[in-house]
Amino acid sequence: MRDKSPSLLSRLVWRILVWLWSTRGMRLEGEAPRVPKFVFIGAPHTSNWDFIAFAGVVHHFGIEPSFLGKHTLFRWPMTRFMHDMGGIPVVRTRSGRYVDTVIDAFRRADKLALVVAPEGSRTSNGEWRTGFYHIAHGAGVPIVPAYVDYRRKVCGIGEPIMPTGDYRADLARVAAFYRHAMPDCERFVALEAMTKTLDQMHGE
Repeated sequence: MRDKSPSLLSRLVWRILVWLWSTRGMRLEGEAPRVPKFVFIGAPHTSNWDFIAFAGVVHHFGIEPSFLGKHTLFRWPMTRFMHDMGGIPVVRTRSGRYVDTVIDAFRRADKLALVVAPEGSRTSNGEWRTGFYHIAHGAGVPIVPAYVDYRRKVCGIGEPIMPTGDYRADLARVAAFYRHAMPDCERFVALEAMTKTLDQMHGE
């Protein structure tokens, strides 16, 4: 997916990120996914430090991350740097097309770990966007949940969850993981409640 010889700038940025991570004194839980391709979701997204935590996690577990970026960010002189950092350019103005673009990227790749923040922003009320699910299901790859708990100073990775096409049931499995990992997190309480609301809407 990216140049096999990263630029000096991208290597320097990663080293700085990992160094910053090392200063936080965080512990790690879980194991690296034993699958070559997956959608790597992280929650809750509450701080600018989340990106530093993410850098530490992927470095520790030997994961080569990719992320979605607006296509305009990949213009010169940032083209090489964005690709080296794992960026995948998408045109979000084309309704629904960006999902197809990412699914195609998965199909063409032998190895791809796509990082997505399903909450969308740090001000989320616990409701998640569905793009990560449509990508994983369409590409036929599992969802790997990860979390950061600053109170306990712990970052963790869960087992891969293969989407079945039943969004409500699959989201409930994801919510159960997060509720177990961080039972006092209000956002995950809201996420779990949302899955129950979806069931009620469908008469279950």
